[in-house]
Amino acid sequence: MAVLVTGGAGYIGSHIVLALVDAGEEVVVLDDLSTGIRNAVHPKARLIVGDVADAPLVLRTLAEHRIDEVIHFAAKIIVPDSVADPLGYYLANTVKSRALLATIINAGVRRFVFSSTAAVYGMPGNEPVGEDAPTVPISPYGSSKLMTEWMLRDTAAAHGLGYVALRYFNVAGADPSGRSGQSTPKATHLIKVACEAAVGRRQGIEVFGTDYPTPDGTCLRDYIHVTDLVAAHLDALRHLREGGMNLVLNCGYGRGHSVLEVIEAVKRASGTDFPVTMSPRRPGDPPAIVARADRIRRELGWRPRYDDLPTIVSHALAWERKLAESASAAA
Repeated sequence: MAVLVTGGAGYIGSHIVLALVDAGEEVVVLDDLSTGIRNAVHPKARLIVGDVADAPLVLRTLAEHRIDEVIHFAAKIIVPDSVADPLGYYLANTVKSRALLATIINAGVRRFVFSSTAAVYGMPGNEPVGEDAPTVPISPYGSSKLMTEWMLRDTAAAHGLGYVALRYFNVAGADPSGRSGQSTPKATHLIKVACEAAVGRRQGIEVFGTDYPTPDGTCLRDYIHVTDLVAAHLDALRHLREGGMNLVLNCGYGRGHSVLEVIEAVKRASGTDFPVTMSPRRPGDPPAIVARADRIRRELGWRPRYDDLPTIVSHALAWERKLAESASAAA
């Protein structure tokens, strides 16, 4: 049996493929390469270029590789873009996920791990936020993911599908061994952007909003190392294989860092300074969101290994330097 990873050529998807291959699993990646990178896919994984909403392609892939488990990453993920293009995000994240669910149910797939987001909570107000908090997203991105959670819940109840939905907080860092990292062009994630500035691949960094009700006026976020997030997916898959119940779980550490704290951590780790421009708030950004992360530890036995901002930054920085060296060598 193989595991199908949709969006497996993307940042987080490529890391889960690495981990599955390391664990001896047979892995098939389905990615349309609209943002994913072909070379990010482990050579031992089978890459199929296509759309998750292409039912004939998905059915053929499931049958040919005897796939019984799907980890679904494929999505659009940039909050401000979702505000500007809501219909595009509902198509990519909700409509196409509905098509994928319909196809896998027809094929008899039994287990499903879904890449959701803390954006489903909107502006929770109370920190940290638990899985039982009201879900009132303030961006089409958050709404599109929440709607998919609802579809998954109802589909599972009707058809016996086992699932775990993981609500990511802010994912950052890179594979500690330097095999993969965030390579997406025009990335917007703070640690990635700050590391690009530190190695000279950007002229500087822009801070969006300095008047939030937080200690230093900038947004507060719970940053989780991508390798710890990947471990949560493997734990979720093991949980389902062992007959565990369906779950919706936060993926975070339970502590927040401000935008300015992160920038200072990158400057300290890199030993470089770079320009920082203060700009108005962006639409769709809550002031603060930090996970209550006890449930995932209790239900899955998840134990993070890289719960440390300097470590996250150092791994992201090492990857960024590797990319800069490759670009320089190719020039």
